[in-house]
Amino acid sequence: MFDGQTLSLDAQATLLACTSVGLPRDVAIRPFGPRGWARLATRLAARDASPGAMLGASRTELGALLSDAVPDDLDRLDRLLARGPQLGLEVDRLQSRGIWIRTLADADYPSRLRTLLGPDAPPVLFGAGEPSLLGRGGVAIVGSRDVDDRATELTRNLAAAVARSGGVVISGGARGVDQTAMQAAFEAGGSAVGALPEGIEKRIRESTTRAALADGLAAVVSPYHPGAGFSAGAAMARNKIVYGLSEAAVVISSADGSGGTWAGAVEALSAGWVPVLVRVDADAPPGNHQLIGRGGRPIHLEMIAERATVADLLDLARPAPDRAAETPAPYEQQELALTE
Repeated sequence: MFDGQTLSLDAQATLLACTSVGLPRDVAIRPFGPRGWARLATRLAARDASPGAMLGASRTELGALLSDAVPDDLDRLDRLLARGPQLGLEVDRLQSRGIWIRTLADADYPSRLRTLLGPDAPPVLFGAGEPSLLGRGGVAIVGSRDVDDRATELTRNLAAAVARSGGVVISGGARGVDQTAMQAAFEAGGSAVGALPEGIEKRIRESTTRAALADGLAAVVSPYHPGAGFSAGAAMARNKIVYGLSEAAVVISSADGSGGTWAGAVEALSAGWVPVLVRVDADAPPGNHQLIGRGGRPIHLEMIAERATVADLLDLARPAPDRAAETPAPYEQQELALTE
């Protein structure tokens, strides 16, 4: 099926079950998302079996391995696992373009994602650049796509200070605050990770990204098919990866009650993944103040010095205010769909 020196049997099975890579476009089979895959993995573990045990198994044997799985899931899994040769060719093509793959079955899958996100951790990540950056933690810098000059200045200053401290800037890779933060980190001689809301193939062809990847200063990563286009749902869902890779997050600018920045911050606050620091000053938008009311820790970014470690930022931020007795329901995050 694959070169055994490249992908383990468990990684192969995870790729087959959880991605559409190598799947003909005219074949409509929905791969398993994080929660669906977590259920299958739990059933396998109950049988002291790993994902690789499914490779080559008949429909009946799959049923025995995955006791209590519904027939529709078994039928879907049987069809997904049958395309090994096609997937092998596509994996070779991706690797020839510098794209690497990490699955939950791999020891070098980012441990923070595995620990913090649990059953919501994406089963497969496609990436390019320096993979070790995904395990270094760092500071997530998030914000709206359309921001004013003041927010842009604060973003650049913060990202540069993090970079000069040797930290990694984590972003969602979108225009606006995300891309400003990444560019400022590179200009300061530091590193950045972009968790993208689409496949990575288009992004790694861009000259700026390509240069940073070649210099070992960057990594881009996505749970989506490498050729997948942007969608609003994908942008919402990848927020958890941005927070999951970081040690702390700073919200530069957020709309009030809507948008990806708001949704990601509310989910992170509700889940308690990492400290969420929220810019507060005279120009901060209303959404920022609402996030502070939900537990975000206020921080005055004008106080950021030449260098800013995670510890420095936490020292500058005040403790989160007490939540109201009736906290609004958290944003309902959709499952990460690993289809195109």
